[in-house]
Amino acid sequence: MVVSVKVFKKSAPNGKLTVYLGKRDFIDHTDYCDPIDGVIVLEEEYLRGRKVFGQLITTYRYGREEDEVMGVKFSKEMVLTKDQIYPMENANMEMTPMQERLVKKLGANAFPFTFHFPSNAPSSVTLQAGEDDHGKPLGVEYAIKAFVGEDENDKAHKRSAVTLTIKKLQYAPASRGRRLPSSLVSKGFTFSQGKINLEVTLDREIYYHGEKIAANIVVTNNSRKTVKSIKCFVVQHCEVTMVNAQFSKHIASLETREGCPITPGASFTKSFFLVPIASSNKDRRGIALDGHLKEDDVNLASSTLIGEGKCPSDAMGIVISYSLRVKLNCGTLGGELQTDVPFKLMNPAPGTVERERVNALKKMKSIERHRYENSHYADDDDNIVFEDFARLRMNEPE
Repeated sequence: MVVSVKVFKKSAPNGKLTVYLGKRDFIDHTDYCDPIDGVIVLEEEYLRGRKVFGQLITTYRYGREEDEVMGVKFSKEMVLTKDQIYPMENANMEMTPMQERLVKKLGANAFPFTFHFPSNAPSSVTLQAGEDDHGKPLGVEYAIKAFVGEDENDKAHKRSAVTLTIKKLQYAPASRGRRLPSSLVSKGFTFSQGKINLEVTLDREIYYHGEKIAANIVVTNNSRKTVKSIKCFVVQHCEVTMVNAQFSKHIASLETREGCPITPGASFTKSFFLVPIASSNKDRRGIALDGHLKEDDVNLASSTLIGEGKCPSDAMGIVISYSLRVKLNCGTLGGELQTDVPFKLMNPAPGTVERERVNALKKMKSIERHRYENSHYADDDDNIVFEDFARLRMNEPE
């Protein structure tokens, strides 16, 4: 069985410039980030002495597009890195294996390029739009842009420019560790002796998207009050650093009266299970998702990892974290006892058994698409499948 290698391809409207990328997901390993390695194929006759430039662009949208009035913009577009791709300034540029295969296959008019994310570049995150939102979604997104011009500051013309969206993601460490996050809180009452103790322990610190979160809850009632019910929530916390705004959303919840009422002197122990997934929050505005591309399956935004030696307050973009929140309802006069236990929600790292399972499920879901690609775009000589975005856009709104 020969395994085909998928290559993403996009051409300029006039067809004179085509960008090829071996992947669109680039992984931030906290201490380094995957380089963006691609190849551009161009028609030298069309250039007529002009040059070809490439840019790595990020767009940080922190406010609704429909709220922009009188020239006020709620987005920031920045060119992170730029380079001249043709004529090549570094003829001895070291190429990755994918670039070597593409240059060999595409001929003399193929030129490699490599861009690097800055060390503090944030991960791709999209905030889910509501029914009344018609503009571009809030979040952080990245794109590779190639254009023809006299110099790098020349204005790009749409007919001779290519923009291909990419993602910068973080994966969970290879080992999930053995630490079990826990929290122990107590609540006393003004006109009553004794306290209610609540202890919550999770079965692991890092969960993969779609996994069941198990919370072991122990309630000890040494007070004269009664616990009426127990509520559990998975909470997604978002910090939008550009405007110093923070908000939280419940993405999974559970309320139970099992074992209740917990009367004075009684205790209660039980494990509860919650599964936070994006499909259960499809219609909810403001839920953070991993920066997704139109044709991809989407999941909740992964927790933001901070590299060793870096200060968490220096994190940029949209910073994501998660916690399991447990509330005890102690009646009208007793109020509530609440605690949060933080955990991380991420994608499994490539090469792990869990990652292989995720890939197998995705293949099953998109098997018809793969058949279509293999029958139309596969090249038997070099086992490369070209995914052309002009074809994918036919049934999609602009």
